[in-house]
Amino acid sequence: MENYNSDAVPSSGEREFLRPDLTGRDVAIDVNDLHITYKLLKSYSIKKSLFQLKKTKAETVDAVRGVSFSVTEGEIFGIIGKNGSGKSTMLRAIAGIFSADKGSIDLHGHTVSLLSIGVGFQKRLTGTENIMLSGMLLGYSESYVRSKMDEIIEFAGLGKFINLPVKTYSSGMYSKLAFSITAVLESEIMLIDEILSVGDTNFRRKSYQKMKSLISNQDRTVVIVSHNNDQIRELCSRVLWLHDGQIKMIGKTEEVLDAYDRFMS
Repeated sequence: MENYNSDAVPSSGEREFLRPDLTGRDVAIDVNDLHITYKLLKSYSIKKSLFQLKKTKAETVDAVRGVSFSVTEGEIFGIIGKNGSGKSTMLRAIAGIFSADKGSIDLHGHTVSLLSIGVGFQKRLTGTENIMLSGMLLGYSESYVRSKMDEIIEFAGLGKFINLPVKTYSSGMYSKLAFSITAVLESEIMLIDEILSVGDTNFRRKSYQKMKSLISNQDRTVVIVSHNNDQIRELCSRVLWLHDGQIKMIGKTEEVLDAYDRFMS
């Protein structure tokens, strides 16, 4: 079983066709000794709790425990691990949605966007309204987002649903809109949480090709969380394996995936 060894972390990717040379690149993401803890309420009767006015006990869950790593500008970085290992929590922390209980995350001034089902939309607003809101939250001007509106709507392919509240959307429709916004607006750091595997076959193919096109821009940094090892193998230059909130291994894609496959078999 391989253990985490920081000295073994390569400084550049091995996917030459995607990242010809990362030598001399600055760091885009610095994660240092990150700890994130949840407090989960234990099962109890809400009615009983309200009438007795007693404080409910909370169980503490350490979702991320002392994680440190860096991602170079222009790198395609994968995060793998079984369900509950802290992968999505990590992405949400990098995106600024979750706060760290301890440690730090430094994006060195880069813009960042998160593609994840269930994150970032106001469900009472229409698809069009959410495009505008999402773009402005990413730091773009209203005029710039409006200039990209037609392109985003066309890529999403939602038809008349674009003018309906997103609470009426299926998970596939939600993912189409989320991907289209981030793909067209093109933030400097893209965080992708399983979204490439959601939606109908045609959209998955189109989004995958779009992602490869975005990745070809060596100024864009991409972090991908996925259970699809084939996607990780093709796209990522390095991989971080999280297990129970801690780094199990980090290094070259093939080495980490081979170790992970052996561990899971």
